[in-house]
Amino acid sequence: MEQMSRVGSSFRRCSLGTSSSHISIQIDNDAESVSEAGDIGDRALPSRRYSDRSSFSLSFDNRSETGAVVSIQDVENLQLCPAIFHHNASVLPLPPQLTSPPSTNAIVAPKQEFGKGLPMFLDYASCLLHLSVFGILGVLTRYILQKLFGPGVAGVTSDKTILYLDLPSNMVGSFLMGWFGVVFKADISHVSEHLAIAITTGYLGSLTTYSGWNQKMVDLSVSGHWLFSAVGFLVGLFLVAFSIIFGVETAKGFRWLLNEMNRRAGIGSFKINWKMDSYSHQLAVMVLLLVLLGILWGVIGALVKAEFKHSDRDAQLWFACMVGPLGVWIRWFLARLNGRGLGRTGLLKWIPFGTLAANISAASFMAALASVNKAVNSKDSNTVVAGLQFGLMGCLSTVSTFAAEFNAMRKSNNSWRAYAYASITICVSYSIGILIYCVPVWTKGFDR
Repeated sequence: MEQMSRVGSSFRRCSLGTSSSHISIQIDNDAESVSEAGDIGDRALPSRRYSDRSSFSLSFDNRSETGAVVSIQDVENLQLCPAIFHHNASVLPLPPQLTSPPSTNAIVAPKQEFGKGLPMFLDYASCLLHLSVFGILGVLTRYILQKLFGPGVAGVTSDKTILYLDLPSNMVGSFLMGWFGVVFKADISHVSEHLAIAITTGYLGSLTTYSGWNQKMVDLSVSGHWLFSAVGFLVGLFLVAFSIIFGVETAKGFRWLLNEMNRRAGIGSFKINWKMDSYSHQLAVMVLLLVLLGILWGVIGALVKAEFKHSDRDAQLWFACMVGPLGVWIRWFLARLNGRGLGRTGLLKWIPFGTLAANISAASFMAALASVNKAVNSKDSNTVVAGLQFGLMGCLSTVSTFAAEFNAMRKSNNSWRAYAYASITICVSYSIGILIYCVPVWTKGFDR
């Protein structure tokens, strides 16, 4: 049974499926599915999950001596991942069912037509376009929320308190992640996988930022407010965790309401039947996004050039919008590490290493840019550094995905992992930020 559990785990690691829409072997250890709660990067693309040829699956009523159920689709995955057969230098035998023809009680699933959408390279390009456009929208929304709740309007947030400027956007993004990244993600993915990626990874990932949160707590520390920075992390974690819980619960309530309305109308449960999976539809959307991104970058580039010498704040925003998509792309590629673990054995696969690497690296570069800006201390450097921090680093890091992973771990059989994961993220990024930013400020005597 232990051998088959390892086989099932390897099958699932090598599967290129994503979210709640794919079928996988159920195993006792939920570490991998929990660590993939937020994002799995390019493994979510249909072109990575399925081959270009049509395929079918067989499932068997009878079980092997080990009690495991294995499908023909899983056997096909062995061709993509031969390492499944090698565990501690031993070769695992195939189950008895797979060494003989299917029995009469086998259930043949209907043939599924994969590959009727875009080819792989266009599929990648389309996904990058989705991420770019929605990433820019996320940056703009984060800026609006900063201004709305900041000192200039509502006065709720400030650079000098534990209620940092990006707190409202992190809370709103985490709340929306509960709706569109948890409860309704499968419905959106049914319509379009690219749309689901664009909303969760692109828009919500860019709307929220971990690096900005970490840097504000580091700024408090360099001013001597160590207690405030510690409380700021605790308060921030509580608020984003509560936000995604509130989002999930309200989304479940809305889904129940839709199901109840459909039931009374005699329609049945709520379900989206429309699916944008044809080549022509996907190509049309890709061209539309390409034109839209070209217009956005053209306008943004002109605004950066016009505002660079006149308005620091406006120039920072438009420069951030220009470089923001690069941060989204990097985070999306790093997300493929989620659920993989370390090494061939998948050590610590409950840790979303992709999200962890994105948040820690963004926080580290954020601190480095702040330190460089302190040393140079000029108007032009302030504009460039602030734009890179708000756009590139802000989009590279994410709180909405972090909150989704934290919430999934908290609800799993090993709830302690949620707090261990949060502690690792916060402690490592904060420590590196102290070394990169605070130490130069203290030793060189930069103006604080």
